[in-house]
Amino acid sequence: MEVKPLPMTAIVPDAVAQTNAHFFNVQQMATLRRLSEILMPPLKGYPGATDAGAPEFLDFLISVSPADRQQMYQAGLNRLDAEAKKHFGVAFAAVNAAQADQLLRPWLKSWMTDHPPTEPYAHFINVVHSDIRTATVNSQAWSDAASAKGRQTPDAGLYWFPVDPDIRRDATAPICRASQNKQHS
Repeated sequence: MEVKPLPMTAIVPDAVAQTNAHFFNVQQMATLRRLSEILMPPLKGYPGATDAGAPEFLDFLISVSPADRQQMYQAGLNRLDAEAKKHFGVAFAAVNAAQADQLLRPWLKSWMTDHPPTEPYAHFINVVHSDIRTATVNSQAWSDAASAKGRQTPDAGLYWFPVDPDIRRDATAPICRASQNKQHS
């Protein structure tokens, strides 16, 4: 009598359990979400940072980052919230666009990669701005929007998986066109 193993289907780990924000505290996460909405809103049919899950991805990314980067993010988010309370009497998560502009614009600087701002808070604002944009344009939501518009770039389909409990990606589907081409050969 021959025993055959049961067939097993692959699953995406994030699809089997809810992934919660865990590095930032509630206030820091609310600040990061509002900052993401402001710095990378939806534009011309593309999702904004919050629609793309960038704040949740950054929570994960920073949680596994070096200690100095973790401290920079925590101190920066705490200061941003404190500045909002000081100037407007509300948490940063509750500021309107004009108030956020007053808090952020003085710190956003043009800089070259090899010469970032040296003042710690300016450095944070510029790094978080870059990280939010990078996480958004490298998300599945952004890639799906580009595909829907008929814009296939060489890197289409290469994105991080959303840190999201209801991921809709089929675990057996190819990750990128390169793997699709291998399957069709």
